[in-house]
Amino acid sequence: MICEEIHKAISALAVNYAADQICVLIDEKVADRAASILDPQWPTLSLAVSEQKKSLETVQQIWDFLFAHGITRRGLLICIGGGILTDLGGFAAATYKRGIDYINVPTTLLAMIDASTGGKTGINYGGLKNSIGCFAPPIETLIWTGWLETLPTKEVLSGFGEMLKMGLIVNDLWGALLRYDLDTMPIDSLQPLIAQCVEEKERIVAADPKEEGLRKILNFGHTFGHALEEKSMDAHARSGIEPLDHGYAVVYGLIAELYLSVTKLGCPKEPLQQLTHLMLHYYGKPNCKCSDREALIALMQQDKKNERTAQINCTLIQNIGSPLINQVITSEEANEALEYLFSL
Repeated sequence: MICEEIHKAISALAVNYAADQICVLIDEKVADRAASILDPQWPTLSLAVSEQKKSLETVQQIWDFLFAHGITRRGLLICIGGGILTDLGGFAAATYKRGIDYINVPTTLLAMIDASTGGKTGINYGGLKNSIGCFAPPIETLIWTGWLETLPTKEVLSGFGEMLKMGLIVNDLWGALLRYDLDTMPIDSLQPLIAQCVEEKERIVAADPKEEGLRKILNFGHTFGHALEEKSMDAHARSGIEPLDHGYAVVYGLIAELYLSVTKLGCPKEPLQQLTHLMLHYYGKPNCKCSDREALIALMQQDKKNERTAQINCTLIQNIGSPLINQVITSEEANEALEYLFSL
């Protein structure tokens, strides 16, 4: 059974890295299903996580758990869950006693494609997504696509949004993603595409681990996407409106940034038309109003990717597989892209 193989892999890695203790951080939604991975002797903290709980208070819970069990600097933390949990666990591990090793076991498509690889860890702060964090890669990420068999459709779509981003910045992925029919094809048939996305991301991260150049291509769709996500989190806090899933926000951000790619860089219109079709079919329209544009632009000006205060910095593409980093856009251009997105 594959879960037993994951257990063996964790134990082997603990030996290889000379860990003196193993402890587990797990999303409570998968705690029952993950029972065969866990050893009763491993101290385990089960958490209910959400974007609203991606906070310093939750990290403090994890630190308290590690201290309570006497975890030393040679300890090993196993993070089992989606991207929010692996971000939290990685940040807690990186800062506990100046850093302990950790392993990610992603249980959602979004975490497999994005959050669990690359070493970005962190929390939301000041209303801004992932504004506090550090680069701290796990010693290993153990991916088993069997987790996806019980994943809600909405979470599959969220992860597929990040796959679409990879398809737009990597030459030979986009066509395969366009041919994949989420309505009819079994989830396990995604495995080759997942493997290709992970391999491409690992190649990019290996060449630029601290995001000083090449790795910025992975931010395509995220300048606008993060602003939309942050705005939805604020709306949730004020009125209880359901916040936007990350992958949905990325798809909407890709539409806006593809529009700018067409108008500023002369990118062909076809990818924008293709993604618009996918968005309307699978994701629906963003729940935003034209009156939100000013607030969204202000959030983009505060984005951590900007190199200067009040600047809006994007990754755009000249064509599929030809991204350009550090593209500065004006507030007027951002407003125009949002107007296009909201008009669909």
